[in-house]
Amino acid sequence: MSEYHIGAAIKGFLKKSHLNNGVRAVQIEEIWETLMGKTIAKYTDKIKIFNKKLYIQTAVGPLKNELQFQKPQIVARVNEAFGEEVITEVIIS
Repeated sequence: MSEYHIGAAIKGFLKKSHLNNGVRAVQIEEIWETLMGKTIAKYTDKIKIFNKKLYIQTAVGPLKNELQFQKPQIVARVNEAFGEEVITEVIIS
């Protein structure tokens, strides 16, 4: 039996399981304020990832409009923060 470091074993497990999206969504929520700023983070209600799509929910109309224009930047910032392609699309609701 070969030896694995616990971190490598957990990463391998997450890649094979469906839990990876949930973990990534929690990680994005934790760094959302750093990525997007305090104002946007304050009015963002919910963030989730499904099939490499980042779903952002907010009840503030002007913020929805602003986020629509920032979709390419959001994809770039999130992927850069994780050092890999985590999302390919942003959906605002």
